[in-house]
Amino acid sequence: MTSTIDQASDTPLKWHLRGNWAPVLDELTDTQLRVEGSIPTELQGVYLRTGPNPSTGSSPHWFFGDGMVHGVRLAGGRAEWYRNRFVETPNISDPLPDPMAGMADLSRGTGNTSVHVHNREILCLEEGHWPWRIDAELNTLGVQNYGGALTCAMTAHPKVCPITGELLAFSYLNPGPEPLRYIRVSAGGELEQLESIALPKIVMMHDFNVTQNYVVFMDLPVCFDLAALDSGLPFRFNRDNGARLGVMPRHGSNADIRWFEIEPCYVFHPVNAHEQGDTIVLHVSRMLEAFGTSNDDYAEVGRLHRWTINLTTGTVTEEAVDDRPGDFGRVNDRMVGLDATYAYLMALAGEGNAEEPVYGSSLYKYNLHDGTCVEHHLGDGVRGAEPVFAPAVGAGRDDEDAGWVISLSHDEASGASRLLIIDAQRFDAPPVAVVHLPRRVPYGAHGAWVPDTALG
Repeated sequence: MTSTIDQASDTPLKWHLRGNWAPVLDELTDTQLRVEGSIPTELQGVYLRTGPNPSTGSSPHWFFGDGMVHGVRLAGGRAEWYRNRFVETPNISDPLPDPMAGMADLSRGTGNTSVHVHNREILCLEEGHWPWRIDAELNTLGVQNYGGALTCAMTAHPKVCPITGELLAFSYLNPGPEPLRYIRVSAGGELEQLESIALPKIVMMHDFNVTQNYVVFMDLPVCFDLAALDSGLPFRFNRDNGARLGVMPRHGSNADIRWFEIEPCYVFHPVNAHEQGDTIVLHVSRMLEAFGTSNDDYAEVGRLHRWTINLTTGTVTEEAVDDRPGDFGRVNDRMVGLDATYAYLMALAGEGNAEEPVYGSSLYKYNLHDGTCVEHHLGDGVRGAEPVFAPAVGAGRDDEDAGWVISLSHDEASGASRLLIIDAQRFDAPPVAVVHLPRRVPYGAHGAWVPDTALG
Protein backbone atom coordinates (compact mmCIF):
# COMPACT_ATOMS: atom_id res chain seq x y z
CA MET A 1 0.00 0.00 0.00
CA THR A 2 1.10 3.55 -0.73
CA SER A 3 1.61 5.72 2.34
CA THR A 4 -0.69 8.72 2.68
CA ILE A 5 1.93 10.69 4.61
CA ASP A 6 5.09 12.32 3.29
CA GLN A 7 7.57 10.84 5.74
CA ALA A 8 10.07 13.67 5.22
CA SER A 9 7.64 16.45 6.09
CA ASP A 10 5.00 14.54 8.09
CA THR A 11 2.25 16.07 5.93
CA PRO A 12 -0.47 14.37 3.87
CA LEU A 13 0.63 13.39 0.38
CA LYS A 14 -1.05 15.14 -2.54
CA TRP A 15 -3.70 13.05 -4.28
CA HIS A 16 -1.51 12.30 -7.30
CA LEU A 17 1.15 10.68 -5.08
CA ARG A 18 -1.01 8.20 -3.17
CA GLY A 19 -3.23 5.20 -3.82
CA ASN A 20 -3.28 4.09 -7.42
CA TRP A 21 -2.33 7.57 -8.57
CA ALA A 22 1.10 7.05 -6.99
CA PRO A 23 3.97 6.44 -9.43
CA VAL A 24 5.77 3.16 -9.96
CA LEU A 25 9.52 3.64 -10.05
CA ASP A 26 10.82 0.56 -11.83
CA GLU A 27 10.51 -0.80 -15.36
CA LEU A 28 9.25 -4.32 -15.89
CA THR A 29 8.87 -6.84 -18.71
CA ASP A 30 6.67 -9.91 -18.30
CA THR A 31 6.05 -12.51 -21.01
CA GLN A 32 3.96 -14.91 -18.90
CA LEU A 33 0.58 -13.18 -18.74
CA ARG A 34 -2.53 -14.94 -17.54
CA VAL A 35 -5.54 -14.51 -19.83
CA GLU A 36 -9.20 -15.24 -19.19
CA GLY A 37 -11.34 -15.71 -22.29
CA SER A 38 -10.11 -15.56 -25.88
CA ILE A 39 -8.11 -12.74 -27.42
CA PRO A 40 -9.36 -12.12 -30.98
CA THR A 41 -6.71 -13.27 -33.44
CA GLU A 42 -7.36 -10.13 -35.54
CA LEU A 43 -5.76 -8.03 -32.82
CA GLN A 44 -2.15 -7.89 -34.02
CA GLY A 45 -0.39 -4.96 -32.43
CA VAL A 46 0.24 -3.20 -29.16
CA TYR A 47 -2.01 -1.33 -26.75
CA LEU A 48 -0.22 1.69 -25.26
CA ARG A 49 -1.18 4.03 -22.43
CA THR A 50 0.87 6.92 -21.07
CA GLY A 51 0.52 8.98 -17.92
CA PRO A 52 2.36 11.23 -15.48
CA ASN A 53 4.74 9.16 -13.34
CA PRO A 54 7.52 11.19 -11.63
CA SER A 55 10.77 9.21 -11.74
CA THR A 56 11.80 10.71 -8.39
CA GLY A 57 8.54 9.63 -6.78
CA SER A 58 7.27 13.19 -6.37
CA SER A 59 6.08 16.17 -8.43
CA PRO A 60 4.33 19.44 -7.49
CA HIS A 61 1.35 18.68 -9.77
CA TRP A 62 0.04 15.59 -11.57
CA PHE A 63 0.53 17.31 -14.93
CA PHE A 64 4.31 17.60 -14.36
CA GLY A 65 5.11 13.92 -13.79
CA ASP A 66 7.52 12.18 -16.17
CA GLY A 67 5.87 10.16 -18.90
CA MET A 68 5.60 6.42 -18.39
CA VAL A 69 4.15 4.22 -21.11
CA HIS A 70 2.51 0.89 -20.30
CA GLY A 71 2.10 -1.55 -23.17
CA VAL A 72 0.57 -4.95 -23.89
CA ARG A 73 1.51 -6.77 -27.08
CA LEU A 74 -1.30 -8.87 -28.65
CA ALA A 75 -0.65 -11.32 -31.50
CA GLY A 76 -1.90 -14.72 -32.63
CA GLY A 77 -4.61 -14.78 -29.96
CA ARG A 78 -2.00 -14.34 -27.22
CA ALA A 79 -0.86 -11.58 -24.87
CA GLU A 80 2.85 -11.80 -25.70
CA TRP A 81 4.14 -9.28 -23.17
CA TYR A 82 3.52 -6.44 -20.78
CA ARG A 83 6.10 -3.65 -20.48
CA ASN A 84 6.33 -0.27 -18.79
CA ARG A 85 9.00 2.23 -19.73
CA PHE A 86 9.78 5.85 -18.96
CA VAL A 87 9.89 8.20 -21.93
CA GLU A 88 13.64 8.92 -21.75
CA THR A 89 13.63 12.71 -22.01
CA PRO A 90 16.23 15.09 -20.50
CA ASN A 91 13.94 15.28 -17.46
CA ILE A 92 14.98 11.71 -16.66
CA SER A 93 18.71 12.03 -17.34
CA ASP A 94 19.13 15.62 -16.12
CA PRO A 95 16.12 16.59 -13.96
CA LEU A 96 15.41 20.18 -12.96
CA PRO A 97 14.41 21.06 -9.38
CA ASP A 98 11.59 23.25 -10.74
CA PRO A 99 9.68 21.80 -13.73
CA MET A 100 8.58 25.32 -14.74
CA ALA A 101 12.23 26.15 -15.39
CA GLY A 102 12.20 23.85 -18.41
CA MET A 103 9.22 25.41 -20.15
CA ALA A 104 11.41 27.40 -22.57
CA ASP A 105 13.34 24.31 -23.68
CA LEU A 106 11.04 22.50 -26.11
CA SER A 107 13.08 19.30 -25.83
CA ARG A 108 12.16 18.96 -22.14
CA GLY A 109 8.82 17.35 -22.79
CA THR A 110 7.50 14.44 -20.79
CA GLY A 111 5.27 12.57 -23.24
CA ASN A 112 2.94 12.02 -20.28
CA THR A 113 -0.49 12.80 -21.72
CA SER A 114 -1.30 11.00 -24.96
CA VAL A 115 -0.07 8.54 -27.56
CA HIS A 116 -0.77 8.97 -31.29
CA VAL A 117 0.36 7.26 -34.47
CA HIS A 118 1.15 9.30 -37.58
CA ASN A 119 3.32 8.58 -40.60
CA ARG A 120 4.38 5.19 -39.12
CA GLU A 121 5.62 6.87 -35.95
CA ILE A 122 4.39 6.55 -32.38
CA LEU A 123 4.30 9.97 -30.72
CA CYS A 124 4.07 10.58 -26.96
CA LEU A 125 2.83 14.10 -26.28
CA GLU A 126 2.01 16.76 -23.73
CA GLU A 127 1.12 20.35 -24.46
CA GLY A 128 4.16 22.38 -23.42
CA HIS A 129 6.93 20.84 -25.55
CA TRP A 130 7.78 18.84 -28.66
CA PRO A 131 6.46 15.28 -29.05
CA TRP A 132 8.71 12.35 -28.28
CA ARG A 133 8.97 9.29 -30.52
CA ILE A 134 8.98 5.72 -29.25
CA ASP A 135 8.96 2.37 -31.04
CA ALA A 136 6.49 -0.49 -30.66
CA GLU A 137 8.64 -2.02 -27.90
CA LEU A 138 8.47 1.24 -25.89
CA ASN A 139 12.06 2.33 -26.55
CA THR A 140 12.55 6.10 -26.73
CA LEU A 141 13.84 7.30 -30.12
CA GLY A 142 14.01 11.10 -29.69
CA VAL A 143 12.02 14.27 -30.22
CA GLN A 144 9.91 15.03 -33.28
CA ASN A 145 10.19 18.64 -34.45
CA TYR A 146 9.92 17.97 -38.17
CA GLY A 147 13.51 18.74 -39.02
CA GLY A 148 13.49 21.89 -36.86
CA ALA A 149 10.50 23.40 -38.70
CA LEU A 150 8.29 23.13 -35.59
CA THR A 151 9.41 26.12 -33.53
CA CYS A 152 6.72 25.87 -30.84
CA ALA A 153 5.22 23.19 -28.64
CA MET A 154 2.48 20.82 -29.83
CA THR A 155 -0.76 19.94 -28.11
CA ALA A 156 -1.23 16.56 -26.47
CA HIS A 157 -4.34 16.12 -28.65
CA PRO A 158 -3.56 16.34 -32.36
CA LYS A 159 -6.06 14.81 -34.77
CA VAL A 160 -5.18 12.59 -37.71
CA CYS A 161 -7.62 13.08 -40.58
CA PRO A 162 -8.81 9.68 -41.86
CA ILE A 163 -9.39 11.14 -45.34
CA THR A 164 -6.17 13.09 -46.04
CA GLY A 165 -3.83 11.51 -43.49
CA GLU A 166 -2.83 14.98 -42.26
CA LEU A 167 -2.00 15.57 -38.62
CA LEU A 168 -3.72 18.72 -37.33
CA ALA A 169 -2.57 20.27 -34.08
CA PHE A 170 -1.95 23.51 -32.20
CA SER A 171 0.11 25.16 -29.47
CA TYR A 172 -1.24 27.69 -26.97
CA LEU A 173 1.60 28.71 -24.64
CA ASN A 174 3.35 31.23 -26.88
CA PRO A 175 4.21 34.79 -25.75
CA GLY A 176 2.81 37.91 -27.38
CA PRO A 177 -0.59 38.93 -28.81
CA GLU A 178 -0.81 35.74 -30.92
CA PRO A 179 -0.30 32.99 -28.32
CA LEU A 180 -2.06 30.32 -30.39
CA ARG A 181 -0.32 28.45 -33.22
CA TYR A 182 -2.11 26.20 -35.70
CA ILE A 183 -0.03 23.26 -36.93
CA ARG A 184 -0.68 21.18 -40.06
CA VAL A 185 1.56 18.23 -40.94
CA SER A 186 1.22 16.29 -44.20
CA ALA A 187 0.50 12.57 -44.34
CA GLY A 188 4.18 12.10 -45.18
CA GLY A 189 5.41 13.97 -42.10
CA GLU A 190 6.23 17.41 -43.56
CA LEU A 191 5.26 20.54 -41.61
CA GLU A 192 3.06 22.40 -44.10
CA GLN A 193 1.54 25.17 -41.98
CA LEU A 194 2.44 26.97 -38.77
CA GLU A 195 -0.08 29.76 -38.33
CA SER A 196 -0.09 32.42 -35.59
CA ILE A 197 -3.53 33.26 -34.17
CA ALA A 198 -4.50 36.17 -31.93
CA LEU A 199 -6.21 35.65 -28.56
CA PRO A 200 -7.00 38.23 -25.85
CA LYS A 201 -4.95 36.22 -23.36
CA ILE A 202 -3.35 32.83 -22.86
CA VAL A 203 -5.92 30.22 -21.85
CA MET A 204 -5.52 26.51 -21.17
CA MET A 205 -6.59 25.06 -24.53
CA HIS A 206 -6.13 21.38 -23.84
CA ASP A 207 -7.88 20.04 -26.95
CA PHE A 208 -9.69 21.18 -30.09
CA ASN A 209 -12.04 19.95 -32.81
CA VAL A 210 -11.67 19.11 -36.49
CA THR A 211 -14.10 18.42 -39.33
CA GLN A 212 -13.50 17.71 -43.01
CA ASN A 213 -13.10 21.40 -43.82
CA TYR A 214 -12.63 23.24 -40.51
CA VAL A 215 -10.83 23.33 -37.21
CA VAL A 216 -12.64 24.66 -34.14
CA PHE A 217 -10.64 26.22 -31.28
CA MET A 218 -12.07 26.53 -27.76
CA ASP A 219 -11.23 29.87 -26.10
CA LEU A 220 -12.52 28.95 -22.64
CA PRO A 221 -11.88 30.86 -19.41
CA VAL A 222 -9.16 28.82 -17.68
CA CYS A 223 -6.74 31.73 -17.87
CA PHE A 224 -3.01 32.00 -17.29
CA ASP A 225 -2.58 33.40 -13.76
CA LEU A 226 0.75 33.38 -11.95
CA ALA A 227 -1.09 33.99 -8.67
CA ALA A 228 -2.51 30.47 -8.99
CA LEU A 229 0.93 28.85 -8.78
CA ASP A 230 0.30 28.01 -5.12
CA SER A 231 -1.93 25.19 -6.39
CA GLY A 232 0.93 23.89 -8.55
CA LEU A 233 -0.35 25.19 -11.90
CA PRO A 234 -0.49 28.81 -13.15
CA PHE A 235 -4.07 28.69 -14.45
CA ARG A 236 -7.40 29.63 -12.87
CA PHE A 237 -11.02 29.69 -14.04
CA ASN A 238 -12.29 33.24 -14.63
CA ARG A 239 -15.93 33.30 -15.68
CA ASP A 240 -15.75 37.01 -16.48
CA ASN A 241 -13.34 36.25 -19.30
CA GLY A 242 -16.21 34.77 -21.33
CA ALA A 243 -16.05 31.80 -23.68
CA ARG A 244 -16.15 31.36 -27.44
CA LEU A 245 -15.53 28.93 -30.27
CA GLY A 246 -13.29 29.88 -33.19
CA VAL A 247 -14.03 28.31 -36.58
CA MET A 248 -11.24 28.39 -39.17
CA PRO A 249 -10.87 26.62 -42.53
CA ARG A 250 -8.31 23.83 -42.25
CA HIS A 251 -6.03 25.65 -44.70
CA GLY A 252 -7.02 29.09 -43.40
CA SER A 253 -5.33 31.80 -41.37
CA ASN A 254 -5.97 34.17 -38.47
CA ALA A 255 -7.89 36.47 -40.81
CA ASP A 256 -10.36 33.69 -41.64
CA ILE A 257 -11.45 32.81 -38.09
CA ARG A 258 -15.04 33.44 -37.03
CA TRP A 259 -15.69 33.58 -33.28
CA PHE A 260 -18.95 32.41 -31.70
CA GLU A 261 -19.84 33.30 -28.10
CA ILE A 262 -21.01 30.55 -25.73
CA GLU A 263 -21.78 30.28 -22.03
CA PRO A 264 -18.61 30.15 -19.87
CA CYS A 265 -17.58 26.58 -19.11
CA TYR A 266 -14.61 24.29 -19.59
CA VAL A 267 -13.90 21.27 -21.78
CA PHE A 268 -10.84 19.10 -21.36
CA HIS A 269 -11.86 16.66 -24.10
CA PRO A 270 -14.24 16.91 -27.01
CA VAL A 271 -15.48 13.60 -28.41
CA ASN A 272 -15.79 14.39 -32.12
CA ALA A 273 -17.07 17.00 -34.57
CA HIS A 274 -18.57 16.99 -38.06
CA GLU A 275 -20.25 19.22 -40.61
CA GLN A 276 -23.96 18.98 -41.30
CA GLY A 277 -25.14 21.38 -43.99
CA ASP A 278 -24.39 24.92 -42.84
CA THR A 279 -23.75 23.79 -39.27
CA ILE A 280 -20.86 22.27 -37.35
CA VAL A 281 -21.86 19.75 -34.67
CA LEU A 282 -19.52 19.18 -31.73
CA HIS A 283 -19.88 16.60 -28.98
CA VAL A 284 -17.90 17.49 -25.86
CA SER A 285 -17.60 16.61 -22.18
CA ARG A 286 -18.64 19.97 -20.75
CA MET A 287 -17.77 21.06 -17.22
CA LEU A 288 -19.22 24.07 -15.41
CA GLU A 289 -15.66 25.06 -14.50
CA ALA A 290 -12.17 23.73 -13.83
CA PHE A 291 -9.37 25.10 -11.66
CA GLY A 292 -11.78 27.53 -10.01
CA THR A 293 -11.12 29.62 -6.93
CA SER A 294 -13.23 27.22 -4.84
CA ASN A 295 -11.01 24.19 -5.46
CA ASP A 296 -7.51 23.07 -6.28
CA ASP A 297 -8.34 20.90 -9.26
CA TYR A 298 -11.62 19.31 -10.32
CA ALA A 299 -14.68 20.35 -8.32
CA GLU A 300 -16.89 19.59 -11.33
CA VAL A 301 -16.90 16.72 -13.82
CA GLY A 302 -17.80 16.62 -17.48
CA ARG A 303 -21.06 15.49 -19.02
CA LEU A 304 -21.77 14.83 -22.67
CA HIS A 305 -23.11 17.91 -24.45
CA ARG A 306 -23.78 18.85 -28.06
CA TRP A 307 -22.84 22.26 -29.48
CA THR A 308 -24.27 23.17 -32.89
CA ILE A 309 -22.61 26.12 -34.61
CA ASN A 310 -24.81 27.70 -37.28
CA LEU A 311 -22.46 29.31 -39.79
CA THR A 312 -25.34 31.20 -41.43
CA THR A 313 -26.95 32.80 -38.37
CA GLY A 314 -23.73 33.09 -36.32
CA THR A 315 -25.29 31.36 -33.31
CA VAL A 316 -24.47 28.34 -31.15
CA THR A 317 -27.06 26.09 -29.55
CA GLU A 318 -26.17 23.87 -26.60
CA GLU A 319 -27.89 20.64 -25.57
CA ALA A 320 -27.17 18.27 -22.71
CA VAL A 321 -27.05 14.76 -24.17
CA ASP A 322 -26.88 12.94 -20.83
CA ASP A 323 -26.50 13.75 -17.14
CA ARG A 324 -24.12 10.86 -16.40
CA PRO A 325 -20.61 12.15 -15.59
CA GLY A 326 -18.17 11.03 -18.26
CA ASP A 327 -15.06 12.09 -20.13
CA PHE A 328 -12.08 10.73 -22.11
CA GLY A 329 -14.40 10.29 -25.10
CA ARG A 330 -13.20 8.48 -28.22
CA VAL A 331 -14.65 7.42 -31.55
CA ASN A 332 -13.39 4.92 -34.08
CA ASP A 333 -10.35 6.77 -35.48
CA ARG A 334 -11.71 6.22 -38.99
CA MET A 335 -14.58 8.57 -38.03
CA VAL A 336 -12.56 11.53 -36.68
CA GLY A 337 -14.06 14.70 -38.17
CA LEU A 338 -16.93 12.74 -39.75
CA ASP A 339 -20.49 12.00 -38.65
CA ALA A 340 -19.76 9.19 -36.20
CA THR A 341 -22.68 7.27 -34.79
CA TYR A 342 -20.88 5.81 -31.80
CA ALA A 343 -18.66 7.24 -29.09
CA TYR A 344 -17.04 5.61 -26.06
CA LEU A 345 -16.53 7.44 -22.74
CA MET A 346 -15.19 6.63 -19.31
CA ALA A 347 -17.50 7.20 -16.35
CA LEU A 348 -16.39 9.68 -13.72
CA ALA A 349 -17.31 9.79 -10.05
CA GLY A 350 -16.67 12.02 -7.05
CA GLU A 351 -18.83 15.00 -8.03
CA GLY A 352 -17.72 18.04 -6.03
CA ASN A 353 -14.59 16.30 -4.77
CA ALA A 354 -12.01 19.08 -4.83
CA GLU A 355 -9.25 16.82 -3.58
CA GLU A 356 -8.79 14.46 -6.52
CA PRO A 357 -10.46 13.28 -9.74
CA VAL A 358 -12.20 9.92 -9.45
CA TYR A 359 -12.35 7.51 -12.36
CA GLY A 360 -15.65 5.66 -12.48
CA SER A 361 -16.72 2.02 -12.52
CA SER A 362 -18.33 1.94 -15.97
CA LEU A 363 -17.56 2.58 -19.59
CA TYR A 364 -20.21 4.14 -21.82
CA LYS A 365 -21.11 3.55 -25.46
CA TYR A 366 -23.22 6.42 -26.79
CA ASN A 367 -25.26 6.62 -29.96
CA LEU A 368 -24.53 10.25 -30.85
CA HIS A 369 -27.51 10.41 -33.19
CA ASP A 370 -30.22 9.56 -30.66
CA GLY A 371 -28.39 10.05 -27.33
CA THR A 372 -28.92 6.52 -26.04
CA CYS A 373 -26.24 4.94 -23.89
CA VAL A 374 -25.15 1.38 -23.16
CA GLU A 375 -23.05 0.80 -20.03
CA HIS A 376 -20.30 -1.72 -19.50
CA HIS A 377 -20.05 -2.22 -15.74
CA LEU A 378 -16.55 -2.93 -14.43
CA GLY A 379 -17.56 -4.07 -10.97
CA ASP A 380 -17.81 -2.58 -7.49
CA GLY A 381 -14.61 -0.85 -6.47
CA VAL A 382 -13.11 -1.25 -9.94
CA ARG A 383 -12.01 1.92 -11.74
CA GLY A 384 -11.70 2.25 -15.48
CA ALA A 385 -9.60 4.09 -18.02
CA GLU A 386 -10.03 5.72 -21.40
CA PRO A 387 -11.80 3.34 -23.82
CA VAL A 388 -9.77 2.86 -27.02
CA PHE A 389 -11.39 1.45 -30.16
CA ALA A 390 -9.66 -1.26 -32.23
CA PRO A 391 -11.50 -1.86 -35.53
CA ALA A 392 -12.08 -5.33 -36.93
CA VAL A 393 -9.99 -6.15 -39.99
CA GLY A 394 -11.89 -5.17 -43.14
CA ALA A 395 -14.55 -3.16 -41.29
CA GLY A 396 -15.48 0.14 -42.93
CA ARG A 397 -17.32 3.28 -41.94
CA ASP A 398 -20.68 1.63 -42.60
CA ASP A 399 -20.04 -0.79 -39.74
CA GLU A 400 -18.06 1.58 -37.54
CA ASP A 401 -18.63 -0.35 -34.28
CA ALA A 402 -17.32 -3.63 -35.69
CA GLY A 403 -14.33 -4.17 -33.45
CA TRP A 404 -13.28 -4.04 -29.82
CA VAL A 405 -12.98 -1.51 -27.04
CA ILE A 406 -9.73 -1.91 -25.10
CA SER A 407 -9.30 -0.39 -21.67
CA LEU A 408 -7.39 -0.78 -18.44
CA SER A 409 -9.11 -1.38 -15.13
CA HIS A 410 -7.90 -1.34 -11.53
CA ASP A 411 -9.44 -3.08 -8.54
CA GLU A 412 -9.13 -0.78 -5.52
CA ALA A 413 -9.60 -3.65 -3.08
CA SER A 414 -7.07 -6.14 -4.47
CA GLY A 415 -4.69 -3.66 -6.10
CA ALA A 416 -4.79 -5.69 -9.34
CA SER A 417 -4.78 -4.10 -12.79
CA ARG A 418 -6.13 -5.73 -15.94
CA LEU A 419 -6.45 -5.12 -19.66
CA LEU A 420 -10.02 -5.58 -20.88
CA ILE A 421 -11.04 -6.44 -24.45
CA ILE A 422 -14.76 -5.79 -25.02
CA ASP A 423 -16.81 -6.61 -28.13
CA ALA A 424 -18.05 -3.14 -29.15
CA GLN A 425 -21.26 -4.61 -30.62
CA ARG A 426 -22.00 -6.50 -27.38
CA PHE A 427 -20.86 -3.70 -25.15
CA ASP A 428 -22.84 -4.61 -22.04
CA ALA A 429 -21.59 -8.24 -22.12
CA PRO A 430 -18.54 -9.43 -20.17
CA PRO A 431 -15.18 -8.83 -21.88
CA VAL A 432 -14.20 -11.38 -24.50
CA ALA A 433 -10.77 -11.43 -22.86
CA VAL A 434 -9.13 -10.17 -19.68
CA VAL A 435 -5.34 -9.91 -19.51
CA HIS A 436 -4.08 -9.97 -15.92
CA LEU A 437 -1.18 -7.57 -15.59
CA PRO A 438 1.83 -8.32 -13.41
CA ARG A 439 1.78 -5.02 -11.57
CA ARG A 440 -0.39 -2.15 -10.45
CA VAL A 441 -0.80 0.27 -13.35
CA PRO A 442 -1.30 3.80 -11.96
CA TYR A 443 -4.27 5.80 -13.18
CA GLY A 444 -3.06 7.70 -16.21
CA ALA A 445 -4.13 9.67 -19.22
CA HIS A 446 -4.61 8.59 -22.83
CA GLY A 447 -3.72 5.61 -24.95
CA ALA A 448 -3.87 4.06 -28.41
CA TRP A 449 -4.27 0.79 -30.19
CA VAL A 450 -1.34 0.50 -32.60
CA PRO A 451 -1.90 -2.29 -35.13
CA ASP A 452 1.18 -3.67 -36.81
CA THR A 453 -0.13 -2.36 -40.13
CA ALA A 454 0.02 1.25 -38.86
CA LEU A 455 3.80 1.03 -38.55
CA GLY A 456 4.45 -0.58 -41.92
